[in-house]
Amino acid sequence: MYFDSAATSLPKPQCVIDAVTAAMLTQGNPSRGVNNASLAGLRCITNARQEIARFFGGENEVDVAFCQNATMALNQAIGSVGKHIVTTAAEHNSVLRPVYRTGDYTIVPVDTKGRLDIKQVEEAIRPDTGAVVMTHASNVTGNSYDISAVGELCRQKGIYFIVDASQSAGLLPIDMKAMNITALCFSGHKSLYGPQGTGGICVKPEFSISPMLTGGSGSNTYSKTGPEEMPERLEAGTQNSHGIAGLLAGVRYVSGNRELFLNQAMELTDYFLEELRKIPSIQVYGDLKCTARTPVVALNAAKMGSSELAFELNEKYGICVRAGAHCAPLMHEALGTRDKGAVRFSFSHMNTMEEVESAVKALRDICS
Repeated sequence: MYFDSAATSLPKPQCVIDAVTAAMLTQGNPSRGVNNASLAGLRCITNARQEIARFFGGENEVDVAFCQNATMALNQAIGSVGKHIVTTAAEHNSVLRPVYRTGDYTIVPVDTKGRLDIKQVEEAIRPDTGAVVMTHASNVTGNSYDISAVGELCRQKGIYFIVDASQSAGLLPIDMKAMNITALCFSGHKSLYGPQGTGGICVKPEFSISPMLTGGSGSNTYSKTGPEEMPERLEAGTQNSHGIAGLLAGVRYVSGNRELFLNQAMELTDYFLEELRKIPSIQVYGDLKCTARTPVVALNAAKMGSSELAFELNEKYGICVRAGAHCAPLMHEALGTRDKGAVRFSFSHMNTMEEVESAVKALRDICS
């Protein structure tokens, strides 16, 4: 039983598997080739850009550049701000470590349930602040944050708003225009159901991003520098067109079904949480009254380490979960789980009620 969807989706939908297989049989290198195989790869990537921009409410208004994961996208966006940055204690290290590298930042705290006070975000903004960088949803608690309010705040202050949508893309509604998002960094392999090694950034033209890499581009060959135009500026080298084909299929799979898929996963999550309340030795973390959330539950069992619990679930019951600090050190400090970590269950619409019932029974057995 697989309850680790916040790490990556599994299994992938058959349409994604078929798209990757077809691409590996038909697509050549998409970089400026004029042969049929090359053009097939180029068309796939172009279609993926258009559909992703549309999916995130940025059609005709944002550039979409692909990279190997959200971590690379965040590094490029954060490293291009060049001014003071405001971020939060809810962040994954994919945000925190690039922010630390800048040397000029303020971290807004979260409370013991992982909640964020938007007023404190506003108070952290200085005259020399260049951007607010934050996650849409916690990868530990599943609680989401009001990025619409923060986006409006950034618009009023005239600063950039960079959003880590790794946990929310494909689950929660995202509209870059309505939410005043300058740059949206996303993972392709979680709730967009693409292959691992896919991700990207949707960015408005007014935010000039410096590339992490330079090299072959298929154009401007005699220039000593890479192209300045987006998205080519961020895409040196051969693109993962086979992976992008799978990502495109995943986006199409989710489009039109996002709300249905979320409701199905949340039905399982709500049942799981209700049953956990009946096990006295189980502690659940986060704001359980939060209505806008992802299907993620973090918990611990009394007198048992998180790794020990996860190991027993896997070995005795065949249940896959994620234990530890989840690359979110400040969140775990706020929750009081720095030393112990937590066990994270993360569901998807592909799970069944019978599977969740089995997980509850396993926890009862272990805690009895």
